[in-house]
Amino acid sequence: MHKHHMIDYIEFTVLDIGAAKDFYKAAFGWVFTDYGPEYAGIQGPEGEVGGFRQCTEVRKGGPLVVLYSTDLSASVKAVRAAGGKVVQEPFEFPGGRRFHFLDPSGNELAVWSPE
Repeated sequence: MHKHHMIDYIEFTVLDIGAAKDFYKAAFGWVFTDYGPEYAGIQGPEGEVGGFRQCTEVRKGGPLVVLYSTDLSASVKAVRAAGGKVVQEPFEFPGGRRFHFLDPSGNELAVWSPE
């Protein structure tokens, strides 16, 4: 269900669609719909929530996408096991703890938990 003024869709630019899908499936269990060789949709429980668009260059910076986790330690291990690079180890902030990582294309994301 779409919510007014809420994030509706997030599109990642990636260098390799297959590598991006492999990483996010292994680290977070994400499921995808392929729309050809240069685009894959990210499926959420209520429909598509984002996608991967293949390009030749990934720009650094921009909005920080933050994922939720019920087990932050397990998420750190899953990111590393899937080939991601943790660039900021788990730290406390008002409301919980989080860490930052780079995916195989160099996109920086964060994962948080109220633990």
